[in-house]
Amino acid sequence: MPDTGAQPAAPSSHTFPPHLASLLVGVTVGWGLNWPAMKIVLAEMAPLHFRTLVLGLGAAGLFFIAWAGGFAFRVPAGQWGRLVAIALFTMSGWNIFAIYGIGLLASGRAAILGYTMPAWSVLLSALLLHEPLTRRRILGVALGGGGMLLLLGNEIQALGRSPAGALLMIAAAFCWALGAVLMKRWPVDLPATSFTAWQILIGVVPIVAFALLFERGSFNAFTLSAWPMGALAYNILAYDFCYWAWTKIVTLAPVGVASLAIMMVPVVGVFSGMLLLGEAPHWQDYAALVLVVASLATVLRPAKAAGVAPVSQPD
Repeated sequence: MPDTGAQPAAPSSHTFPPHLASLLVGVTVGWGLNWPAMKIVLAEMAPLHFRTLVLGLGAAGLFFIAWAGGFAFRVPAGQWGRLVAIALFTMSGWNIFAIYGIGLLASGRAAILGYTMPAWSVLLSALLLHEPLTRRRILGVALGGGGMLLLLGNEIQALGRSPAGALLMIAAAFCWALGAVLMKRWPVDLPATSFTAWQILIGVVPIVAFALLFERGSFNAFTLSAWPMGALAYNILAYDFCYWAWTKIVTLAPVGVASLAIMMVPVVGVFSGMLLLGEAPHWQDYAALVLVVASLATVLRPAKAAGVAPVSQPD
């Protein structure tokens, strides 16, 4: 897909732009499968050493794509401050809190707590962007939240034993939501590929520092056995694609709508954890799937009022 310039804001809408549906599917599958993959790598590599590799190689890959595609990647004058602020929340805060949180919780349940992000983003977008708290969004949060609570039902005791894990994942979700809102409030005039590459490069700096100061271990991926090495490779590819796609989605759709639209990710995370890590499904998992699909419908179903047809934005 061509990525020829800064992404303009989408027209005000209460539903998810149909032309972004393929990106939404890719993000849902890519990030959903990534949760058990992270758990696999963490069995053999220190958390922030792992994230340093993923982000460092991911940034290099995206900068190469931007260079090869002829995309602009020079940050416009006066926009460095906003870029750094976005990166510190979206990349540094999310990754530091989440990678330690997932180490204390089951991968699927960590994904669920991480994806309380839509509730935070709906509230933050109303406060900071003045996006309307429509009935659709409130209903979407309620349905998705109900699904999350169901999935957490069997983990209440586990969360009680590991409050740090739960608090870390909630902090990660808040950082991600705030970063998404800041992308909209303080737009950076760059193509999505370059914008994502800069976010990752800036965000990895505190992660490298923390890894060197507070962890022991190696950055050498070749010390991993085959299964974790494969999971690490998947992480790098999925991270690049999913954050690029997420950046495009956030810049082209209202933040509250975009956030609700990715609520299927933790469901994919739970079921892929069952498949890859041998977790057994419960009735709550299936009931939550129904609620989350219903939540998705609140933003994916076209609005009844048909004004001007939506204009597809360039990739």
